[in-house]
Amino acid sequence: MLLPEDPAHAFVPYPAVPVPHAGGGPLAGLSFAAKDLFDVAGYPTGGGCPTVLAMSGIKTNSAPIVQRLLDAGARFVGKTHTDELAFSMNGRNAHFGTPRNGGAPERIPGGSSSGSASAVSNALCDFALGTDTGGSVRAPASHCGLFGIRPTHGRVPLEACLDLSPSLDTCGFFTRDAGTFARVADVILGPDPAPLPRVVRLLRPDDVWHLLAPEARAALEPALARVEQALGEAAPCRVARDGFDTMYWNFRYIQGREAWVADGPMIDRHAPPLGPGVAERFEWSRRVTDAQFDGATDFRKAFSAQLSGLLGADGILVMPTMPDVAPLLSADESRLEDYRNAAIRMLCIAGLAGFPQVSMPLARRLGAPLSLSLLGPAGSDRSLVALVERIAG
Repeated sequence: MLLPEDPAHAFVPYPAVPVPHAGGGPLAGLSFAAKDLFDVAGYPTGGGCPTVLAMSGIKTNSAPIVQRLLDAGARFVGKTHTDELAFSMNGRNAHFGTPRNGGAPERIPGGSSSGSASAVSNALCDFALGTDTGGSVRAPASHCGLFGIRPTHGRVPLEACLDLSPSLDTCGFFTRDAGTFARVADVILGPDPAPLPRVVRLLRPDDVWHLLAPEARAALEPALARVEQALGEAAPCRVARDGFDTMYWNFRYIQGREAWVADGPMIDRHAPPLGPGVAERFEWSRRVTDAQFDGATDFRKAFSAQLSGLLGADGILVMPTMPDVAPLLSADESRLEDYRNAAIRMLCIAGLAGFPQVSMPLARRLGAPLSLSLLGPAGSDRSLVALVERIAG
């Protein structure tokens, strides 16, 4: 860590090693952090797991996306905590603790990009890299009151980054304001191959909105009105294929099988002491069958085609990012698991389709942040960020 102090417990306390960056460029004057899944020259990559950290060694090269930011003039200030092996969504790590939620200190930060969201929400850096497989940028963005993005799958390189589920993993980032969000997006995303038109077709997936508790829905209604004022009235639609339970299980079969392929050999060989929730998820993942995985892969193809047909070249879903504000830090593991399972039913839409989703901190409830999302067609990432700028004003 290259900061003098870390009151939010957002950063892994590695010995400070300066990382060279360009003296000028589009991100000059901005500082950034990287989730401890990305390689950074001079540092190990621990993945939130002491066993992985012990085997890491010091990296001699930075991940391509980290190097891109350095070459654009951004100053690296440290590596941030992640949930263990990125296989959680609450921000707690049994080995390294829980980073502080800068938007609601009495509540969990969300994960697995917990430290990155904590660092930005506590103003310890201007932006931070995270990864999003099942919601690991979008969840903490909503919980901590940040702008965040899950890009189109494959748009941002993930070389020299620890895998969880490669066909679902994406590289996203967090900022506190829309202007910085757009500035970083220019470097990380570049121009869209087929930009959205100036006038978009806003769609409200009522089946997703009906997953909310009435109190959360009421809190988001003024935010929805704000989006409609900027982009036009939203037409109702439905997006789930065969119901959200079916969506949930097919997502989990893909994620679980790929997570076991990525980390199962290490777990079997070294028997690391995995934390609560993480241990149970890996044990479940071990038992995903070929038939379950193959069926889920077929389901994903059909769902992606269905959503692509709904959105076309100009359709945008406006929907809640998460079911509610972040649970309290005092919540037990059972409560957090129930919340995670409810969240996946919303978050799996972008994951299964491979489409981009941006989360905007437009509401509050119980004194805590609550976000609204825009989800667009594949490749519309930078256009979505431009829409965020219009909405944020």
